[in-house]
Amino acid sequence: MAVLSWLCATKGDTARVSSYFPHFGEEDCLRGWRGSGTIFFSLCNLRCVFCQNFEISQAGHGQLTSAWRLAEMMLELQAMGCHNLNFVTPEHVVPQILEALPLAVEAGLRLPLVYNTSAYDSLDSLQLLDGIIDVYMPDFKIWDEQLSLRYLKARDYPAAARRAILEMHRQVGELKLDENGLAKRGVLLRHLVMPGEIAGTEAIMRFVAEQVSPDSYVNVMGQFYPAGKVGQGKYSEINRRRPVSLPQSW
Repeated sequence: MAVLSWLCATKGDTARVSSYFPHFGEEDCLRGWRGSGTIFFSLCNLRCVFCQNFEISQAGHGQLTSAWRLAEMMLELQAMGCHNLNFVTPEHVVPQILEALPLAVEAGLRLPLVYNTSAYDSLDSLQLLDGIIDVYMPDFKIWDEQLSLRYLKARDYPAAARRAILEMHRQVGELKLDENGLAKRGVLLRHLVMPGEIAGTEAIMRFVAEQVSPDSYVNVMGQFYPAGKVGQGKYSEINRRRPVSLPQSW
């Protein structure tokens, strides 16, 4: 199961789904021209104070969804013409996904599977997915343990993320695109640049280049804005819209 999965608040054997739809806001290689078939799972095993999906990840807005219904959602997204299935925040519902997938495959599911995660995943969960997931899309949020404790409420996040990303790369390697520029297999990393350089962007990029692969694809994102619990006084140091610029040498 996922790291500290007891914190995710999921109870029983049923996943909670917030929404599902063709997503046109993902990376070009996922959204293509017909969208990425996104399934947003409610709740999360992190408690990021700046989460932009706070109502979903921490308040838990969404509907309890059986394995049969989850399989139907997958097939509906395929019927809409989506290029892939994109499981968002799936780390705490890996068993539920694995229960639904055979039902969907038996009924005709053929889309590539995208695992869109914070990277706060256990190796046990990831090893269950070996040979099943086509594209891993992990975040690497924060490098420093103390800052991870403050902003993610998980001191062990950096170490867990490093282990998870290395395992993902072992399974699927560098990102590969098809003749239409769509992702078909591999790891696509995301990293959100934070105000005051609290994310440790340079250290994270060095880890990726030196320990994962210098050919890794990384989406370095600059769209941070105050959300979640930011702005309530305790996190005033990140209560601003624009992050610092990346170093000139990058």
